This record gives sequence, structure tokens and C-alpha cells, in this order.
Amino acid sequence: MHWILAPWPWYVSGPLIAFTMFLLLYMGKTFGMSSNLRTICTLLGAGKTARLFRFDWKSQRWNLLVMVGAAIGGFLASHYLSIHQAPKINEKTVQDLQKMGFESAGKTYVPTELYGSQVFSSPKMVAILFIGGLLVGFGSRYAGGCTSGHSISGISNLQLPSLIATIGFFIGGLIMVHFIFPYLFSL
Repeated sequence: MHWILAPWPWYVSGPLIAFTMFLLLYMGKTFGMSSNLRTICTLLGAGKTARLFRFDWKSQRWNLLVMVGAAIGGFLASHYLSIHQAPKINEKTVQDLQKMGFESAGKTYVPTELYGSQVFSSPKMVAILFIGGLLVGFGSRYAGGCTSGHSISGISNLQLPSLIATIGFFIGGLIMVHFIFPYLFSL
């Protein structure tokens, strides 16, 4: 039973992702989470006010199920299939994060200082979350998809724009982690 509670190694999860992508390609489908936002907005009637939302949302029901399944799977995995998992990160990184006020660094999978309920009591954190959400939404729309769509589905389809977008995601992530994040949390 303990093997179920341990993180799956790359040689198990990687082929499962590849097999899933093969099935999607075989069925003529593309995968991406950000497209679900468009589908949900269309479902709720946004097509009455914006042309972007005028499409057959029913053709994307399967992707909505993937999104719901990902949320349920994440909940089940974190609450029932893991024994207090924490990422194994470099001790210097833990010390650097703790200097910035992240006492949970190295102890929890996600920092409670960013993902706990107390985040909503800080105007600074609410502003960071709001602006970050806007930037992610804008970036996903501007790039024509999200990281999962481009990096998993697009690259599987050998699409050059997806490779370029994925390189951009990584460069943006490096800039965020090494420059913007430390600046924001030193204020």
C-alpha cells in the first residue's frame, strides 16, 4: 500500500501522459485547460456579448470532464493518496524562502503563505493574486493556449508555435522566480 502513497516516478507517469496524448490525437482532440474557461463562459451566455464566445460549446464537453477530473483527482491524491508529501528541494532554497517569510518552505507541497486562507487577509497578497490571475489569463489568450495545451498537446502535435510558447513559458518562469518573486516578497 505504501507504493500508492509515494509520488509516481517519471517512467510511470511519463508513458501515461504519452498514452493519453496518443488517444487524444487518435480521436482528433487537443488538450488544454485554458480552453475550458472559454467553454464555461460560452455555456453561461457570454456569446450574447462577444463573438469569441460564439461556438458550439457542446463539442468541448469532454474537455470540461477532464478539468473536473483533474480537480477531483488532485483533491483525492492530496487528501487520500499521500502521506504528508513535501518536495525535496535544496536546503539553500529553503533558507532563501524562509528569509522571504515562507516558513512552510520544504515542509509542505505548496507554500501555505500563498495558498492558505490567511492570504485573503493581506491586501498585498490579494493584489498579487488578482494581478497574477489577470496576467495568466491575458497570457493564455495571447499565446493561444496555456502551458498544458502548448507544452503537452502542441508539442505532441509537433507544432512550432507550441515549442516557441513553451520556451517563452520557461523564460518567463525563470524571470519570475529569480527577479520578480524575490522583489515582491522583499517589500
